[in-house]
Amino acid sequence: MCGIVAAVSSNNIVPLLIAGLKKLEYRGYDSAGIAIVDNSAIKRYRAVGKVIELEQRIASEQVGATLGIAHTRWATHGAPSEANAHPHFSADEIAIVHNGIIENHEALRAQQKKAGYAFDSDTDTEVIAHQIHMHLKDADHDVLTAVKMAVQGLGGSFALAVVSQRSPKQIIAARRGSPLVIGIGNGEYYLASDMTALIGVTRRFIILEDDDFACISLDGVTIYDNQGKVVKRPEHLSQLTSAAVELNGYRHYMLKEIHEQPYAVTQTLEGRITQTKVMEESFGHGASEIFDTIEGVNIIACGTSYHAGLLARYWFEAIAGIPCNVEIASEFRYRKPVARKNQLLVTISQSGETADTLAALKEAKTRGFGHSLTICNAPESSLVRESDLCLMTRAGPEIGVASTKAFTTQLVSLLLLVIALGRRHQIDDATEAHLVNELRSLSRKLEDALGLDEQIKQLSERFANKEHALFLGRGAHYPVAMEGALKLKEISYIHAEAYAAGELKHGPLALVDANMPVVSIAPNNSLLEKLKSNLQEVRTRGGELVVFADSESGVSSGPNVEVLHVAPTDDVISPIVFTVPLQLLAYHVAVLKGTDVDHPRNLAKSVTVE
Repeated sequence: MCGIVAAVSSNNIVPLLIAGLKKLEYRGYDSAGIAIVDNSAIKRYRAVGKVIELEQRIASEQVGATLGIAHTRWATHGAPSEANAHPHFSADEIAIVHNGIIENHEALRAQQKKAGYAFDSDTDTEVIAHQIHMHLKDADHDVLTAVKMAVQGLGGSFALAVVSQRSPKQIIAARRGSPLVIGIGNGEYYLASDMTALIGVTRRFIILEDDDFACISLDGVTIYDNQGKVVKRPEHLSQLTSAAVELNGYRHYMLKEIHEQPYAVTQTLEGRITQTKVMEESFGHGASEIFDTIEGVNIIACGTSYHAGLLARYWFEAIAGIPCNVEIASEFRYRKPVARKNQLLVTISQSGETADTLAALKEAKTRGFGHSLTICNAPESSLVRESDLCLMTRAGPEIGVASTKAFTTQLVSLLLLVIALGRRHQIDDATEAHLVNELRSLSRKLEDALGLDEQIKQLSERFANKEHALFLGRGAHYPVAMEGALKLKEISYIHAEAYAAGELKHGPLALVDANMPVVSIAPNNSLLEKLKSNLQEVRTRGGELVVFADSESGVSSGPNVEVLHVAPTDDVISPIVFTVPLQLLAYHVAVLKGTDVDHPRNLAKSVTVE
């Protein structure tokens, strides 16, 4: 998704802007641009494609400046093109970069056309530039005042960086709903949508709050609240290092990435939801028109991504009322599937280069399947290029082979898709508002689940000498059990299987004894009583039970039963929350067994061959 970098210094800031854009590439983008202030004139450079193309253009023209703004764009309003790339101008006097969605851009565009403004792009962002210019022109306002007045008329979410001819030594920033941070350097100041863009030049940050404005210059930073009062926001010392791929004090990348999940989820949601709605533009240009035609969903994926798809099937059918089929990519491509009318083909991959998934997508196209959408963590990957639409998970670099934060951000992305499609079927406004509210609370609930780390570390000792384990779940938590079993086998080399708990009597109960721990997930939902009966079957056979239970489920520890309680969670998002304890369990067991946690034997991070 879009990224912002800006800087003011006594030195040339262009290399810094380019370096910052490169660090934001994981967010996904289709074009990039910068605007610099040079002798009170604003100059703009834009390019479609990778940041390196913009970098090469700037290098060939030997561009330099001490103040500028930069941006990577993911097309929402308007197709990918140089004209639609940021920064956007108004009368060559105002330049602006913007993250977010302006919901009332059509009405503003109509008003501005009547006022004589011409439009050079199809974006919602350009109306902000004209709105600022209108207030700057119609009254004797300074740029900060014009920005304040302009944003009063904006609906939706935004993070803004603005430069102008009138105040050539200042950057004006504003935010509502989209993150924006100010970096403090040695005699210079920076602005970015993500701290990672500035790691390497500073670790000192001020995080702007909703409806804050800031004036940034070499003289310092002044922040105003929504009442126009000067306020002090606390300075934070970032714990990030100069590269997001460093361990940052963690023993293993996997543990680091497990603990990054609350932040990764926040990033996945940033700019994609309002207080009550999912923004369909997040899925790419033309998404709404495609979604209007969709009557069913077909998900194709491998491994952990396949488990994400299996979980999403419950959401699509139970919440949205949309039929959903989920297939392993390597099976789909060879079974000669029959194309169905008005099906959305959804591929899921962390790398975007998974060979079987990519081949399955190409096979689906030849067989006449309809529109395609990929959920992916790599913006320049083959799956992104091959798909009609995409939603970047924004998990950031994931180094550990056993996927953790990629899985939870895939689930969040899938739930956004469920809501976007479901509003055309059986999701009403009240249901959507409830689901969005639960998504907003998810990061905090993941933090609560991470609080079980020490208890799980002690529990892991029960598994250190085991050779087999059984995982049980019901409903949407069955795929979570599958993912838990996969994590354990991937990094500890303990043979682990997952079953729907109702299947116990149909075979796997024969395996249960004191030497085979049984791990179960017990959310507080309509299937709880049936699950309790399944667990009793294990106890009766002398099995050793480990239960991760909702604290309001009434499940408690006893002989051969150890229960770890998870904070009460809404049934829809509880599968995402329950994923975290299972990841921690696999991690701590693997550490005890002395395996190579981040690089388990025989496995690679991205499977790029069949």
